[in-house]
Amino acid sequence: MNQRIGKYITQRLTSESYKAYIPAKLPPEPPVDMPRLYHDLEKATLALAELNSIHRTIPNTALFIYMYVRKEALLSSQIEGTQSSFSDLMLFEHQQKPEIHLEDVEEVSNYVKAINYGLERLKEGFPLSLRLLKEMHGILLSGGRGPSKLPGEFRRSQNWIGGTKPGNALFVPPPVDALNECLSDLEKFLHDERLPTLIKAGLAHVQFETIHPFLDGNGRLGRLLITLLLCANGMLDEPILYLSLYLKQNRQTYYSLLQEVRTHGTWETWLEFFLIGVHTSAKQAIKTTQQINARFERDLEKIAGLGRARFSCEQALEYMKRLPQVTVRLLAKELQITEPTARSALHHMTSIGILEEVSGKKRDKVYVYRNYLYILEEGAEPFSK
Repeated sequence: MNQRIGKYITQRLTSESYKAYIPAKLPPEPPVDMPRLYHDLEKATLALAELNSIHRTIPNTALFIYMYVRKEALLSSQIEGTQSSFSDLMLFEHQQKPEIHLEDVEEVSNYVKAINYGLERLKEGFPLSLRLLKEMHGILLSGGRGPSKLPGEFRRSQNWIGGTKPGNALFVPPPVDALNECLSDLEKFLHDERLPTLIKAGLAHVQFETIHPFLDGNGRLGRLLITLLLCANGMLDEPILYLSLYLKQNRQTYYSLLQEVRTHGTWETWLEFFLIGVHTSAKQAIKTTQQINARFERDLEKIAGLGRARFSCEQALEYMKRLPQVTVRLLAKELQITEPTARSALHHMTSIGILEEVSGKKRDKVYVYRNYLYILEEGAEPFSK
């Protein structure tokens, strides 16, 4: 008998019976075949170390963290079906109205708040725990569609994945009366120091998704758990790894491998996929960092040749690093300058190819920092419906 595979227990719902799955405890038994994983583990660990060191050397580290967290939030939410884009999120957070359903953008914004809250708590010395995950879940599901989904509380009813009811579902997580034991075992594992952090993160993510402890938000919180573990264990100083791009691009494989762990105990296959994802994502983040740095340097060089207009243009560029889409009125208000000065700065930056005017209107023109937005949005386009 394969001890890595959990057990199915028969449950009844009205007149129908179904089988719910209770996973085996972590770490797996027999143990993970570490020699099989060493090559991918080493590559992923080195790429993470490189990313962590490069972010310390770049100018304006706070900006990169700000943008990375939002990209991860966007991608993780897109995996769950939201249709928000990067520019939608930027506009929403700056009290400007995006062009799509506000609830979609609010969900992404809540993800940003949840990860920032979790990491702040860790820095204060609060342990990575079920309590912290519940607090983050409360933030993740606040407002919009969330209140009916018990934000901040473990589920009190059976949920399922796929299908219209437990009886025809693709997968049915543990019943409510088994949740406490499953979650308690997971919490203990989060503090088990016998395995490398990346291996532990890969194992914990699957276990969390299998337990599916909340009515909603399990996918997003389970991916957040990876980042929390990497930061809590000192592999990352800040949340600058967005694994969700890799998972979004390989969504079917991702879901299939989660299910194969449950049915066949194939932890090594999942961990190979996970470690390749960490390596790929870290390298992509390094490349993005370099591209953005180069973009800013080129554009500042262009601005340097503008004479007296240079100062207001530099201010405008600095602001548009955080909101790459503005109007004259907004820029004037945010920088506390006159509208003619803001209009002149935006006009100058458009004439030298830094910005693009996209509205085509005579009044209330909209200016976009398109070249920067292209880098930020790479891979983060919403799925086509």
